[in-house]
Amino acid sequence: MKRPQAAFEPLPDYREYPAPEMESRARAFAADMQRRRTTRHFSDRPVPRAVIEACLETAGSAPSGANQQPWHFVVVSEPTLKRGIREAAEQAEAEFYAKAPAEWLEALAPLGTDARKPYLETAPYLIAVFAQRFAPSPSGKRRTHYYVNESVGIATGFLLAALHYAGLATLTHTPSPMGFLNDLLGRPANEKAVMLVVTGYPAPDARVPRIRRKTLDEIVTFR
Repeated sequence: MKRPQAAFEPLPDYREYPAPEMESRARAFAADMQRRRTTRHFSDRPVPRAVIEACLETAGSAPSGANQQPWHFVVVSEPTLKRGIREAAEQAEAEFYAKAPAEWLEALAPLGTDARKPYLETAPYLIAVFAQRFAPSPSGKRRTHYYVNESVGIATGFLLAALHYAGLATLTHTPSPMGFLNDLLGRPANEKAVMLVVTGYPAPDARVPRIRRKTLDEIVTFR
């Protein structure tokens, strides 16, 4: 079988900067991202939908295996649906905490987490991230997607960075299991829920755990 011929075009919109400006831009971005913290205390202040749309456009620009873009994002703002998600997530979390290994519970203890998830109702937006394991076709055949976890992880990272850059707080929530999200949000069988991104303004009295991030020397090796 003959492989289809690849089509190419000139690299669009590339911008090169003088080396000092490159470093300045990189350090400014790093400093801004260092301000990003996960919080569980959100305000119910409304956030313009256009802001969320722009951040999701950033997520959609992420690289993916064979450019298959195996992701789908469901944005939830409707109060009744948020309440249903909270109830299902809290049930799943209660079951998780009841049987989680002691070592894992010990690791979570400094973060102050438990089965209660009030922020799932308080925050103006919940963004459910789904990974598309395959693509259905009208003929009924499945087109397998490759590097799905890697691709969706990169897109979610882009989304978190964009939300922070826009001035919003975020929380990544991964209740286990998450099959209830497919049911509540009406997603097809080829999609698997991988994460809830909670976003909005932080509450006026928002608090975060006192943590330490690893230094550059601890996370990087130059060879």
